[in-house]
Amino acid sequence: MVCTFCGSETQVINSRHQKRTNSVWRRRKCTVCEQVFSTSEQVDYEKSWIVQYTGAKGSQPGQPQPFIWDKLLMSIYASLGHRPTALPDTLGLTKTIVGTLGKLVGQDGGLQSAAIATISVDTLQRFDKVAATMYRAYHSDAL
Repeated sequence: MVCTFCGSETQVINSRHQKRTNSVWRRRKCTVCEQVFSTSEQVDYEKSWIVQYTGAKGSQPGQPQPFIWDKLLMSIYASLGHRPTALPDTLGLTKTIVGTLGKLVGQDGGLQSAAIATISVDTLQRFDKVAATMYRAYHSDAL
């Protein structure tokens, strides 16, 4: 990694695994200007997970597509739009859902869209029943 201040090489002086967010926090020091800064490394879900979209019940399955964090985030946000704290709630719930999905991903990185929808509804149901109902209505074809 290069220094954000001068562009020179850096060395890691401290590193910690973050279990809740499945990321690694690192403290780095520049070998030239000696500035210290922090970085966070996270999984690139779009390149790691593949989603098989089943579409409407009884239809032909679609082509596998990469998992898109933002797509899940926006669908959760749409369901929580009635809440005054919709954005922070959405961010927390999306992290919770992705953490749960991580336990279901196969060795091939595969996920079913129905599993994503089911876990999202279950998580929303525990948090806000109205949001769960809205999510369920919008994603009824995946459930």
